[in-house]
Amino acid sequence: MEIYFDNSATTRCYTEVKDLVSRLMTEDFGNPSAMHQKGVEAERYMKEAAASIAGILKAKPEEILFTSGGTESDNLALIGTALALRRRGKHIIISQTEHAAVREPAEFLKKEGFEVSLLPVDAEGVVRMDVLSEMLRPDTILVSVMYVNNETGTVMPVREIAGLVHEKSPLAYFHTDAVQAFGKYRICPSREGIDLLSVSSHKLHGPKGAGFLYIRKGVRLQPLILGGGQQNGMRSGTDNVPGAAGMALASVMVYEHLEDNNKKLYGLKKRLQEGLSDLEGITLNGMPLEKAAPHIMSITFDGIRSEVLLHSLEDRGIYVSAGSACSSHKRKPSATLSAMGLPGAALESTIRVSFSDENTEEEVDSFVKTVHEIVPMLRRYARK
Repeated sequence: MEIYFDNSATTRCYTEVKDLVSRLMTEDFGNPSAMHQKGVEAERYMKEAAASIAGILKAKPEEILFTSGGTESDNLALIGTALALRRRGKHIIISQTEHAAVREPAEFLKKEGFEVSLLPVDAEGVVRMDVLSEMLRPDTILVSVMYVNNETGTVMPVREIAGLVHEKSPLAYFHTDAVQAFGKYRICPSREGIDLLSVSSHKLHGPKGAGFLYIRKGVRLQPLILGGGQQNGMRSGTDNVPGAAGMALASVMVYEHLEDNNKKLYGLKKRLQEGLSDLEGITLNGMPLEKAAPHIMSITFDGIRSEVLLHSLEDRGIYVSAGSACSSHKRKPSATLSAMGLPGAALESTIRVSFSDENTEEEVDSFVKTVHEIVPMLRRYARK
């Protein structure tokens, strides 16, 4: 039996979504910029996709900008804001536990003369609000803190962060990378004080290569992709109709069953936690199970390198991650776990297990059984 527990890296595309994407690539394949009937039909799909996503966020369709995914959305949020507001100020704040899609644009902006402050987190991975209060300045133009951490499932106090930002630096924008939160929480940017919000399609059973950036009306961004002026000049290039429509359908399907899905996911996490409770040398990182996101678990296995455990599980048809899928292959210590204060040995002995609504209790039980079989053996080898 193949068991896929790496859903924070990517999810299986829903069958209904796959069928829609296929139809839009082979039948209703027009270019939305074309003036003939095929183009009109394609444009209708784009408008319907924006309306569906806006409805979920209780936003306006014109506040939805389609992108190629979370990375592009994050890049546009940071670099687009910096370029648009550089005369207002050059101070940017990001948390120490941000995804590389936020960290790397911030590093780029430092080289361009912007000042970037790193906001520390506590042992659970939650940002230090007292430090944020001290960091905020009149020349702060952007604060970026992810909604849910992709490695640990820690949930940030987004509403409180946004409120503090707008109180102490009223000219600053607040951006949140919601790649691991959209589809797990009912998010209302206007009520939560979110100015910019990034989402990726393939994290919620949609197609890869699609995402969106919510841009609150009135927010100024400088476009990064220039050309034909699509999407009101904010992102030139032929619209990815299959990606946008597929993402919108996946979003609607997920939110139709959100509460039931989350109840199931929390049940799977609890079952896994209980199943591993009698195994020595195991630590669950981040928030307590009931406070964290419903689908992510960060687990440290003392004395076993994460790569060794990952491949041992893979040999038995079980797929997990050694951390963020975008950075795990680079073999660098986790910035998130380091910021939380985990010792060096733990950084090299931690895996991420992430569920979707398609996983089952039987799969969890099989995983637990396998871990009980292989962990003692791997520890014996590690001591030799």
